[in-house]
Amino acid sequence: MTGDASLRLDPVRVASGRVDLPGSKSISNRVLLLAALGTGTTTLRGLLDSDDTRVMVTALRALGVSVACREAGCVRVEGGAPFSTRGAELFLGNAGTAFRPLTAVLSLLGGHYRLTGVARMHERPIGDLVDSLRELGADIQYLGTPGYPPLAIGERKAAAGDSVTVRGSVSSQFLTALLMAAPLVTAASGKPLTIHVDGDLISKPYILITLNLMARFGVRVARTDWRRFTVPAGAAYVSPGTLVVEGDASTASYFMALGAIGGGPVHIHGVGTDSIQGDAAFADTVEAMGARVERLASSMTVSGVRVAAGARLRAFDTDFNLIPDAAMTAAALAIFADGPCRLRNIGSWRVKETDRIHAMRTELTKLGAHVESGADWLRVHPIEPGAWREAAIQTYDDHRIAMCFALASFGPVPVVIHDPGCVRKTFPDYFTVFRRLVQ
Repeated sequence: MTGDASLRLDPVRVASGRVDLPGSKSISNRVLLLAALGTGTTTLRGLLDSDDTRVMVTALRALGVSVACREAGCVRVEGGAPFSTRGAELFLGNAGTAFRPLTAVLSLLGGHYRLTGVARMHERPIGDLVDSLRELGADIQYLGTPGYPPLAIGERKAAAGDSVTVRGSVSSQFLTALLMAAPLVTAASGKPLTIHVDGDLISKPYILITLNLMARFGVRVARTDWRRFTVPAGAAYVSPGTLVVEGDASTASYFMALGAIGGGPVHIHGVGTDSIQGDAAFADTVEAMGARVERLASSMTVSGVRVAAGARLRAFDTDFNLIPDAAMTAAALAIFADGPCRLRNIGSWRVKETDRIHAMRTELTKLGAHVESGADWLRVHPIEPGAWREAAIQTYDDHRIAMCFALASFGPVPVVIHDPGCVRKTFPDYFTVFRRLVQ
């Protein structure tokens, strides 16, 4: 889809077939960095190849890390901290899973670095993470608006203490970044490091991904509820040898939705009951809306109703704090429900690739839906027969907007997706796979 200004999707009626998911973005960028920090050679299989992982690979190579691509989806990383390059300018696009952890790691390793991204990355807050890193002696300066990238990182100026506090209500990536970098502190201080969470922690399943992967690289973190995390003295990352990246559960949500509104069955391979990703729980959402879900260890099959023939999904009123990315798919499904649907506790949408609450309200309204919104909620009324409007959907350089609105092609009118190539961020072949499954 690269270079295409827009994509027209004519109305479709049914969906069925098999999809093999690309690797998880959240897992891929975490294990790339952990492998770079860990002693030994790590072979990563099933790694996602997308814009976000490419900027991480490029950054690691600029830092002197050997990252060799052996075959599609398989790379070999020669790890070991500190990195050989102690000064670099890194462009990290709009990849929060690269920008936030690299900020933490580089500020604690020492050296001189400049981290930049696209314009939207410079609008995404990072001040809470920077404040926490400064508690640990990091030298981080804002090169633009205080609290936001771009950043200049210098040598650590002070010895680290044995505890640090981070705000938990804006982005779980701040805590993830501190956790991943924490062994660098304990190695220098010889003492455990305890991270205290200030306020309610959002997106907890993403923290569980981080803890799971750190454990695979030999660092086990003690967790007390969701308020305190302690990394032991002497913790150090060690390569597990080979690690297989499971399929992307957030991406799976679009294909679960296809099965739910297109009849199915849609067989989804790469995510199942063994998944460590919270977004796999989106299967419960489509099930509650009336779909049938068969779950296996690493796959699932979804069948449902045919909305193009007049059937409706069941409406919902749900707290989506734990699965905010997959929740966007629920917002798109809401236009096919039998009543108004409310998405609650989605305030983190405001600081993602775009302001997703504003974007979803604006674009769903174009299709003919009545949509209400607040600071952290969205209420979507289904589109009644005869109220559908042809629409050209703006995607705001946000991959999830583009993928969600492909589902609107189950309505009775054509839908145009502007800048469909933005799906390169996580699934470059998304529209090719989507078209193969529908008719």
